[in-house]
Amino acid sequence: MSRGVVIFGSLIAALILIGLLAWNPSPTSTTASHQEPLLLYCAAGLKPAVEPAIRDYEQQTGRKVQVQYGGSGTLLSNLKVAKVGDLFLAADGFFLDLARSNDLLREVIPIARMTPVIAVARGNPKQIRGLADLLRTDVRLVLANPEAAAIGRLTRDALESRQGWRTFADRALALKTTVNDLANDLKLGAADVTFLWDANLSQYPELEALPDRPFPDLASEVAIGVLPFSRQPRQALHFARFLGARDRGLRHFQAHGYVAVEGDLWVETPELVFYSGGVNRLAIEDTLRRFEDREGVKITRVYNGCGILTAQIRAGQKPDGYFACDVSFMRTVQDDFRPSFELADTRMVIATPKDNPRALKQLADLGRPGLKIGVANEQQSALGALTADLLRRHQLFDRVMSNVVVQTPTADLLVNQLRVGGLDAVVVYEVNTRQVADQIGVQPIDLPGATAIQPVAIGRTTSHPRLMERLLSALRSAESRQRFKDAGFHWRDTQP
Repeated sequence: MSRGVVIFGSLIAALILIGLLAWNPSPTSTTASHQEPLLLYCAAGLKPAVEPAIRDYEQQTGRKVQVQYGGSGTLLSNLKVAKVGDLFLAADGFFLDLARSNDLLREVIPIARMTPVIAVARGNPKQIRGLADLLRTDVRLVLANPEAAAIGRLTRDALESRQGWRTFADRALALKTTVNDLANDLKLGAADVTFLWDANLSQYPELEALPDRPFPDLASEVAIGVLPFSRQPRQALHFARFLGARDRGLRHFQAHGYVAVEGDLWVETPELVFYSGGVNRLAIEDTLRRFEDREGVKITRVYNGCGILTAQIRAGQKPDGYFACDVSFMRTVQDDFRPSFELADTRMVIATPKDNPRALKQLADLGRPGLKIGVANEQQSALGALTADLLRRHQLFDRVMSNVVVQTPTADLLVNQLRVGGLDAVVVYEVNTRQVADQIGVQPIDLPGATAIQPVAIGRTTSHPRLMERLLSALRSAESRQRFKDAGFHWRDTQP
């Protein structure tokens, strides 16, 4: 072989190697190409809105979604047995509640609302006017099976309070398993009347609804939930967020006649700003980390004294959520947040050196001459404000404050200064003493007003209200409740 051929071959090999080293596919395309498709169980009546949303998702992300359509009840029955898949998109909240009661759902994202109507062929050839006409002998009625389809369950329950479900069911030619089957029977002339969702009519121009709504107060909640046995829950949540985003999936639901809910703005990786009083940190930090990992989001935590946090909020800062040290501070910024609810509480205590050499047992003892006391700053923290209020309420303010040599924005700083020496006592929360209980003495303050109550709320201007709702659900979960108790809090949340 000539030397030139060898050199030329070496050059070609080098160029190929350089090309392979330089080629670096984007992380998104690489990840998407190796992911197995998501499996979505979807109520059949939602297909016209869901299919274009899935196409958008696949085009924008390169990730695939497979769909199995059927009646909501039928799909749920299959899920109980198969326990395979990633997502369940139901046409009624009843089936979502049923799925929850059977431990078949984790996170749920609302999508839209529908109401039932009496549907006939366009022009209403049989001149049907209301419910009573559905029982005429010359009218061919078809209904949905209540055990299989959401529209069937809702109309069955509503009719029970009227003439009775059995009266209508006995007159029906058939009980269909999906709302699409009902609409097609009307469209093909195999039936004269049925119950459909109002949103279905935009998909069937051959049909129309009677102007008189039979059940004006009834509505069905369309929502998508993540299945507990999903092998890729973060990816499932990614698609669910896309479907429930106001500028992505919800546009398709609106275009097909659905009343869409308030959805989040779409962001590939959402970022939340969460303000929290420093006292809550030990109880919530693990929950926040787990939420970030499961949802694929980033949470910027701002821990500080609540006086400092509320001052920032009043100055124009707009966090997505705020977890206050005490209800008194939430009240000062409540207009910037949705209604809050109380999650936990903690007692105030007197912390001393381990052997309590000054024998300080109660709040009044802190007024003895010659003591060195530490308290939280009244303007900067909820603890400081509560301490000052407590002292004033019991006519101890001047006596105790004359001994105060240290004021800090957070209780942790007080505990640390107590541990290094130089202070005879500090007033802090019980939870601040848990991790160093073997190094200090702790005396509970058994007086009215010596309890801080921690409320949490979602910001009114957040671009991610649904994501924040799920974060608050995570904070209210059984696992979170145990973390609060382990940290020394008393659990207060009693909301369903």
